[in-house]
Amino acid sequence: MTTICTICARGGSKGVPRKNVRMLWGKPLIAHTIEQAQACNLIDAIYVSTDDEEIAAIAREYGAIVPFLRPAELATSEAGKLPVIIHLVEHVETLGVDVTRVVDLDPTSPLRDVADITAAVALLDTDTDTVITAYPADKNPYFNMVEAKEDGNIRLVKPSSDGVASRQAAPDVYAMNASIYVWHRDTLAKGLWAGRTRLHEMPHERSVDIDSEIDFKLVELLMGETRKKESENV
Repeated sequence: MTTICTICARGGSKGVPRKNVRMLWGKPLIAHTIEQAQACNLIDAIYVSTDDEEIAAIAREYGAIVPFLRPAELATSEAGKLPVIIHLVEHVETLGVDVTRVVDLDPTSPLRDVADITAAVALLDTDTDTVITAYPADKNPYFNMVEAKEDGNIRLVKPSSDGVASRQAAPDVYAMNASIYVWHRDTLAKGLWAGRTRLHEMPHERSVDIDSEIDFKLVELLMGETRKKESENV
């Protein structure tokens, strides 16, 4: 019985070119996620799926296993993440590993705590198929998120019959942060929504996903503030 961590890192990122190997506080971006996985005692092995030789070399340098270079058809910007994870897990199983649980960590979300990983894994019980992470959304589809209807009118995304007078009165909604996903091996193929899904809530400041230069700068700032607080508490 083995819990593996999967880290999926393409070389062809567009919003922030070469972001997975870009230096962030003295280390390549992907290294921060590898080290978080290493610090989680619920994870037995860490595997990286990448199509890029440089990413593969850095991942191995920091202690992850890179069993192959990802095939081109799974390395496009249109390729879904779940097929990439399944492809990696199936390969790992051919090596004789008895995979029972899969923890996927996105390398572009380095602000997570190890405690977030542990908490997300703990939510995956026998009645749960998938665990995701998210933060309280700053916009609410019951109150201030709108969409264009077929007739051209702008309406609330989720109107309620009795109306919602304030954001505080609206039902709680969350924005997925793509930071952590957890599955049982036998529920992996269900993806996110075909089974029972539970949510580990993270604060917004640990939920920044790097898709743009502004995101990268924000992560640098927030990581710097965290390190400053940690040094002051030593």
